[in-house]
Amino acid sequence: MNKPLKIVVLAKQVPDTRNVGKDAMTPEGTVNRAALPAIFNPEDLNALEAALSLKDRVAGSTVHVLTMGPQRAADIIRDAMFRGADGGYLLSGREFAGSDTLATSYALSCALKKISPDVIVAGRQAIDGDTAQVGPQVAEKLGLPQVTYAEEIVEIREDALVIKRRLEHGTEVVECPIPAVVTVNASAAECRPRNAKRVMTYKCALAKSEIAAAPESPAALPAAAKPALQIVEWAAAAGAPHPQQLGLQGSPTKVKKIENVVFQAKEAKKLTASDDDINSLMVELIASHTLG
Repeated sequence: MNKPLKIVVLAKQVPDTRNVGKDAMTPEGTVNRAALPAIFNPEDLNALEAALSLKDRVAGSTVHVLTMGPQRAADIIRDAMFRGADGGYLLSGREFAGSDTLATSYALSCALKKISPDVIVAGRQAIDGDTAQVGPQVAEKLGLPQVTYAEEIVEIREDALVIKRRLEHGTEVVECPIPAVVTVNASAAECRPRNAKRVMTYKCALAKSEIAAAPESPAALPAAAKPALQIVEWAAAAGAPHPQQLGLQGSPTKVKKIENVVFQAKEAKKLTASDDDINSLMVELIASHTLG
């Protein structure tokens, strides 16, 4: 019988990069998140499903989400709770603003030392950076083994996980001792949908800064009265012993410029449904090696 697992999912609220415009960057070279719609990072949803599946298979296990961002980043913790997570931790404060992967992994690793999970699961990369560095950097800072490009947790053993990895030319199956960090590919199982009963139960889950901002609101009153509806919120002072490693001052990576590239077709061809047009299209595609 496997002992219950304490699982933490590293998740990020990201700007929707499908809507990047001229105001996407600040003068300091950081993402102007206020100018873009915010969404749950897609591969972090795959990671959440891997964590929830692990929880389903090991009785008594818990899943919590850890995210770093402004107050609105609590939205993805609520979203995760609607899907089956037990709660979450929000790292929020001006000290974290402008963090690159190095500063982000430092802040997250400090929080994880306080939480002491058995398994840390994260998406392979975030769509606003595409670096795939935060998960591995967290593992290094915590001194934990890591499995990257995970697609499926095949087996759960007493002190190890057996994981299938999706590589460029195939797959491999590895065994990893726990505690461990696992980063998950987009090829892994899609996240389960929100559960209507859980939405009704946790729609009032709030972080302390959200409660303080509107203490008399319909959501704040039940959240203040019920610990199960309170999202844990930590500032930098709560766990980061070296504040100079946070935010812009702890970030050696600087973005100099971002360009919005729009692809335009040079020519267009209109085809009918006639046999002649379809045959000519097939000949053209074969000649250009698009087919065959």
